[in-house]
Amino acid sequence: MHVQDSHWSSTVADGARTTPLRVDAQRNLEHVLRAAREVFGELGYGAPMEDVARRARVGVGTVYRRFPSKDVLVRRIAEEETSRLTEQARAALGQEDEPWSALSRFLRTSVASGAGRLLPPQVLRVGVAEERGLPEHARLPQQRTQTAGELRLVPEDAGAAQLLSVVGQLVERARAAGELRPDVSVSDVLLVIATAAPSLPDAAQQAAASARLLDILLEGLRSRPV
Repeated sequence: MHVQDSHWSSTVADGARTTPLRVDAQRNLEHVLRAAREVFGELGYGAPMEDVARRARVGVGTVYRRFPSKDVLVRRIAEEETSRLTEQARAALGQEDEPWSALSRFLRTSVASGAGRLLPPQVLRVGVAEERGLPEHARLPQQRTQTAGELRLVPEDAGAAQLLSVVGQLVERARAAGELRPDVSVSDVLLVIATAAPSLPDAAQQAAASARLLDILLEGLRSRPV
C-alpha cells in the first residue's frame, strides 16, 4: 500500500503512535524521480506516466499525488538535468586550461552521464527563431546567423539560459584558439550531446557505442588546417 506523505499512520503500538510514514513517502518520491530519468531517457519525454509508475513500482496515483501533471514531472527532471549539465560545463572551464580539452571534456562527461537524453524539451528548435520580444536571458550572441531548417536554441527559463551561456564560453574559447570549426554553434554542441547518448539495453554496449560515436562527432567539430 502506498501512503501519501501528508498522511500519518493511525496504528498504535504499545500505547504510542508509530513512526510517521513520511520516510516511505520520501522513498517513493526518490523512486519516482529515478524511474522518470530512466524512462524519459530511454523513450523520450513522450513516455506515459504509467511507464514511470511501473518502473518505480508504485501506483500511478502515487506519481500524480507528487506531480499533478506530466508537465510538472518533465519540468522537474529537465531542470535537474540542466543544472547537472551546467555544473559539468563549469567544471570543464575551471579545470582545463586548453580550450579544446575543456570542450571535449564537457562533451565526454555529459555523454557518459546520459544527460543529453534529458535536455529540456523545446530548447533545440528547428528554424530561425524570432528574437524580438524575447527576454534578455533568451538572447544568445554565440549563435551564428542561421537559415531555415537549422537548429536554434531558445531557452525557456533562466536555468536553461545559464547552461547555454556557460557552454557558449566553451565554444568561444575553442573557436578563438582556432581548434573549433568557425561554423559550429552552441546548438551544434548540444546536439552532439543528445545524439551521442544512445540508450541500449546492455550498459557495456551503450558505453562503447557512446564513446565511439562521440569520437566521430568530435572529429567533425574540430577545425582542419587549410
